[in-house]
Amino acid sequence: MNRIRILKASASALVLLSMLTMPIGLVAQTKVVAPKNPYPVNKDVELGRQAAQEVERQLPLLNDREVQRYVADVGRRLAEAIPPEFQHPEFRYSYKVADIRDINAFALPGGFTYVNRGLIEAASNEGELAGVIAHEISHVALRHGTAQAAKAQKYQTLGAIAGIAGAVMGGVGNVAGQLGQMGIGAYFLKFSREYEKQADLLGAHIMANAGYDPRDLANMFRTIERTSGGAGGPQWMSDHPNPGNRYEYIVHEAALLRVNRTNIDPRDFTEIRARLRDLPSGRSMGEIARNGGGARNPSTSRMPAPSGRVDYPSGRFRTYTEGNLFSIAVPENWRELPLGDYVAFAPEGGYGELQGQFVFTHGTQVGVTQVNARNLRQATDEYLYNLSQGNRNMRRYSDYQRESLAGREGLSIVLTNVSEVSGQTEFVTIYTTLLRNGNLLYVIAVAPQREYQGYQRVFQNIVRSIQVNG
Repeated sequence: MNRIRILKASASALVLLSMLTMPIGLVAQTKVVAPKNPYPVNKDVELGRQAAQEVERQLPLLNDREVQRYVADVGRRLAEAIPPEFQHPEFRYSYKVADIRDINAFALPGGFTYVNRGLIEAASNEGELAGVIAHEISHVALRHGTAQAAKAQKYQTLGAIAGIAGAVMGGVGNVAGQLGQMGIGAYFLKFSREYEKQADLLGAHIMANAGYDPRDLANMFRTIERTSGGAGGPQWMSDHPNPGNRYEYIVHEAALLRVNRTNIDPRDFTEIRARLRDLPSGRSMGEIARNGGGARNPSTSRMPAPSGRVDYPSGRFRTYTEGNLFSIAVPENWRELPLGDYVAFAPEGGYGELQGQFVFTHGTQVGVTQVNARNLRQATDEYLYNLSQGNRNMRRYSDYQRESLAGREGLSIVLTNVSEVSGQTEFVTIYTTLLRNGNLLYVIAVAPQREYQGYQRVFQNIVRSIQVNG
């Protein structure tokens, strides 16, 4: 009998020893479970895209390629570290920096993420910046926006909540309330404390997987509380409720996680901070709200009609990174004009607003659109048909030509159109290629007929510069 007891005790000791020697993150990290959600995943993308269009009409985006690229790189590292059970292939995470000095960030359903320059300027290191982004994309990965929408029984379909950008902007700081004053927010201006804690915990897990110390997230929250006028200050609490003991439970969770070893160079963050110091200071959300939105951002304010008088394209090119989807190089005297579903690049005098619509006489437009066809030729035909419905004067000028676009099969075709601005003929060249998800990437290049020959080489160089991640 004593021998049996000894054997049982030894077995118990071995089990305990094996548990103690296992990686602690495998034993004790807090399990996060996404809330029930009746909506299909593609509805998150649909709603987020609609909200992003409204956001970019209201907020000024920072026109600095290096800062945008840096934040996109941090975001990409984090998105790749989201645990497999919360990965949604339909989501395409993108990251843009707003030229706003408030310490804020928010993410829309489907992955459309916005980071204020003030957050970068307030962070002590890249880990603190990454922590806030990880928290925001955790809301996306857990589908908190549409899950919360489902709780509002009077909304039976997501079509009825296309304007709830503020509802899903569970961002850092009072962004939902301030955007609500600008006409973006609508029905749900904050996440529940339960959802906040889930995003804190999943954010910590994502940080560890990506090679960041999750304690940096806890430290950044303390910074936000301090700048909000005290622990859990009124602005912070109004839109981003503290579940209670936030700092303590994040630090506790961090102790249970193993941080993956990665090569994160702290000099990158230091250089970006220095770059921001050399730029004109950003405005506050209060100033933007009082002055009618992002007036300094050409895509968000009313613009005069194009004059048609433009400088010839510079021989020097500047590269822009658009989220984590593609990069493109354009003449450095052209402006980047983010316009929701697409981005345009055009020279001063070559773009503007006509009858409430954005138009351009010189430049390029790049975007992604959903198509039903899976063959490139048929998909391009489908896109051209849809394009022609709003451009009755558009006619084919050439046949399709084979192209190499971002190292993959592409097509180009030249069309003619009557310019809405000048009433004169313009040439429109369209380049297309299919992405891995079946969507069509398109590039529209426009110049007046009399100037088209001189622009051809410029357009070809732009198309050759495109690099695609998808």
